[in-house]
Amino acid sequence: MSKHILAIDQGTTSTRAIAFDLEFKPRASSQIELKQHYPQPGWVEHDPEEIWAATLSVCRDVIERVGGIGAIAAIGITNQRETTIVWDRKTGRPVHKAIVWQDRRTSDVCAALRDAGHEKKVQAATGLLLDPYFSGTKIAWILEQAPQLRARAEKGELAFGTMETFLVWRLTNGKAHISDVTNASRTLLYDFNTRDWSDEMCALLNVPRALLPKVAACDSHFGDADAAHFGAAVPIHGMAGDQQAALVGHGCLKPGMAKCTFGTGAFLVMNMGDAPPHSRNRLLGTVGYEAGGKFAYALEGSIFSAGATMQWLRDGLKLIRNSAESEAIAAALPDNGGVYLVPAFAGLGAPQWNAEARGTIIGLTRDSRLDHVVRAGLEAVAYQTADLLDALRADGAPRIQSLLVDGGLTANAWAMQFLADICDVEVARPDFQEVTALGAAKLAASGAGLLESLDGAGAASAVRWTPQMSAVDRETLRNAWRKAVAAALAAAKAA
Repeated sequence: MSKHILAIDQGTTSTRAIAFDLEFKPRASSQIELKQHYPQPGWVEHDPEEIWAATLSVCRDVIERVGGIGAIAAIGITNQRETTIVWDRKTGRPVHKAIVWQDRRTSDVCAALRDAGHEKKVQAATGLLLDPYFSGTKIAWILEQAPQLRARAEKGELAFGTMETFLVWRLTNGKAHISDVTNASRTLLYDFNTRDWSDEMCALLNVPRALLPKVAACDSHFGDADAAHFGAAVPIHGMAGDQQAALVGHGCLKPGMAKCTFGTGAFLVMNMGDAPPHSRNRLLGTVGYEAGGKFAYALEGSIFSAGATMQWLRDGLKLIRNSAESEAIAAALPDNGGVYLVPAFAGLGAPQWNAEARGTIIGLTRDSRLDHVVRAGLEAVAYQTADLLDALRADGAPRIQSLLVDGGLTANAWAMQFLADICDVEVARPDFQEVTALGAAKLAASGAGLLESLDGAGAASAVRWTPQMSAVDRETLRNAWRKAVAAALAAAKAA
């Protein structure tokens, strides 16, 4: 029987499983969409039990379709990062719903820490900025929601994890409480210089160290999925946060290589080699991966709303019936009509990092149509990506020759051409789009000894877009975009 790697891709809007053969060709896949919970404006939650049930379901479906559990050599896991769960070590039951990475409920806590002058030392230790995006302040918030939670956490009765840690705990029936270096580096609690949990950061954010998991390389043996789940025990050998898994999946294993994933948000990540990067332009220093005996850092720029903007246009404003329709609408317009949409629905990420900013549309006239708003939503993704590339160059990163892209929005050819035009760079999309799951599979194969080296293991690019816009037109559009962002920031300050 041929062997396969089972990749679990636990994302923000769905949970997916894909079985890859040992040549990394997908042989079966299954996906279940997840419900988002919005208890208050700016708050976003998931039900961990729903995610766990979906994970078992998609895995069992895929396992059956490739011939049974005997066909699975190893499991790899990739996940939405920063989404925070605290659970009871005895029962495995969460004490609160999962707080999603998009959630802004700890904005005031982060602002108070910044006002007290702590951000500089936080960035020096963790590579990150003080923002509710990250897990640390979410953990502290959960511990304040019931009288005995903090005391129980300090006694070691509770456990914290982002999604990969929770899934491994459940898959191993509580035998493994473990994360990997990439997910750990997104918590505000991990010192990416010493590569260990930071007592100073735990004290600053009021998080008991007893809550935290062990941290391991991305191709470690993280434990074995219990036979009760799939019919036989299966080793878990690969793990990385979704953006770092995509970095591996694209084969960005050399310094200066970069990829951008356009999912719910958009995440531009550049391999920075083996020295901790410290951004002067409000990018994030983070761990890129640790596998095969190699360790790489990365710089990252995060855009909170990319595909989420298209979802809003579809579900909120009812301007499109599906995301694909936006391509035809944008292409039919001669220009954007002077309309700009700043999609700060959950604040602005890099390089502004303003949790209080909210969505803003400017430039409306009597000639504006709803189609202009749809096009403005697509254009906003390109403008924000160009801002990130500017910040990378200002931090001394090399100019990239080709931006490797993946994610649902890359199916929109108009948007990808506009991205190439505004960023003034070639944009390359691989034929196989599930690059995040591919990265998890390759890390698992590496850990299981089924892949000699990750080098040269990138996804082949099948479609490329090259810049066609004049420099004058590009700068005119970007200047107008900068004014739109300034207007959004001014409105947030005035509110």
